[in-house]
Amino acid sequence: MVFTQLFVNGLIAGAIYALVAAGFSLIYSTTKFVHFAHGATVAVSAYFLYFLFSILGINFWISVPLAIAFGAFFGLICNILVYEKFVDKKASNVILLITSFGLLILFESIILLLFGADVKTIGFIKISKGIEIAGAIITPLQIFIVISSFVLLAVLWFFMKKTKLGKAMRAVSDNKAVAETLGINAKKIFNWSFVIGSAIAGVAGIFVALEQNLEPTMGTNLIIKGFTGAVIGGIGSAPGAILGSFLLGFAENFGIWFLPSGYKDAIAFVILLVFLLFRPTGILGIKREVQK
Repeated sequence: MVFTQLFVNGLIAGAIYALVAAGFSLIYSTTKFVHFAHGATVAVSAYFLYFLFSILGINFWISVPLAIAFGAFFGLICNILVYEKFVDKKASNVILLITSFGLLILFESIILLLFGADVKTIGFIKISKGIEIAGAIITPLQIFIVISSFVLLAVLWFFMKKTKLGKAMRAVSDNKAVAETLGINAKKIFNWSFVIGSAIAGVAGIFVALEQNLEPTMGTNLIIKGFTGAVIGGIGSAPGAILGSFLLGFAENFGIWFLPSGYKDAIAFVILLVFLLFRPTGILGIKREVQK
């Protein structure tokens, strides 16, 4: 059935978007600025896996955690060496936004320089026949991606709700000044948010690398989808970003039931525009009063 297949495709896309959006939203909720270079983290992690496994020949199951760790380290370095300097100088969010775009373009250009413009493949998982479920075809890898994404997102929820670090991150997100009076080091929390959010982005990059292909601009496309999902659900809410990402995945795939497949990205942009105009706080976002 077409409906079932589109639902499965939407679920797969939504799972990857949700990982990108969850990490992006986690960073935004604590730092309060938009980190578009999060897309570069996705691409850098995927290409680092390609470098370790396909070029150096390191064991795949060793390469994967190294690639995720590299993504986390990359995000942390971006914060310490770039964003932190601007924050210390009281730079506006507009400056930080432009900086994030600059970082995204810079690292995509570096990837292009190092690996070339041609499409790369990891080649670890061989193409296998899909499994038919209720009339829809889904591969074992896609099943693994969906299940792993749900498990990882559940672990993130537990971490934010139940751990001391997670509670500290929520406190900084709610009110940085009050959190610091309680003895919470906001700078340290910012670093942790980049580490955790970037690690999640690294997982998303690896999933994309295994399920699709690698190209230097892959990060731009994924951060647009992750940002759109975060806006739909509520950019400062990780659960909202996850919800919005799945809604976006379904909207894109069911949209091409009626429109040519080339309109998939246009659907995302239209939804983003509608929410920015009429519901900028998103579905689960909380409208905050501007302090005078």
